[in-house]
Amino acid sequence: MQPHAGQPVETRGPRPEDARAAMIMIHGRNAMPRSVLELVSLIGLKDVHYVAPAAANNTWYPYSFLSEIAKNEPGISSGYFVIDGLVNDLLARGLSRERILLLGFSQGGCLASTYAAGHAARYGGVFALSGGLIGPPGAGWDFPGSFEETPVFLGCSDIDNHIPVERVEESAEVFRRMGATVTMKLYPNMAHTVNNDEVLFIRQTLTSIV
Repeated sequence: MQPHAGQPVETRGPRPEDARAAMIMIHGRNAMPRSVLELVSLIGLKDVHYVAPAAANNTWYPYSFLSEIAKNEPGISSGYFVIDGLVNDLLARGLSRERILLLGFSQGGCLASTYAAGHAARYGGVFALSGGLIGPPGAGWDFPGSFEETPVFLGCSDIDNHIPVERVEESAEVFRRMGATVTMKLYPNMAHTVNNDEVLFIRQTLTSIV
């Protein structure tokens, strides 16, 4: 069962064939592609193809990302299916994996980062904004493969009601163990949002590619 298959996909920027990089952007709970695509104007780079898929009913999975994974199926697996399809489409259209970046906010950050961990390779970058690896406490993720120094960024408030600091720290350690170049930032008293410092990091990472 693939509840997210066939949902709308929105894009910004040039076609993949004409772009120097591509970013797959995963929206949060109760949001839409255009929500996460608001970051495009803030990033401000024109040689990038931005692509944002929609979740069925605007939500990738029903419960907290800290729940038992089975409770959130088939949403989680269907989300991975959608991301994987977009990655393979970009590869088929001439972009190398080193020029493909994965970004997600909140629920989308959890989905994008956990997809990346399960499909480790040298990406252009992985950005989990107010997100972390999916799984219940004590999950102890043991993914195969290496990120080969892929830049991985995890940014979150230190008082986020949805994303415990401990999960952000655990996620950063998993990515380090898998050979990523990890930047983790915890922002004091920040709301559940994306801040200018995070946008700057994304822009700098993309600039180094394009």
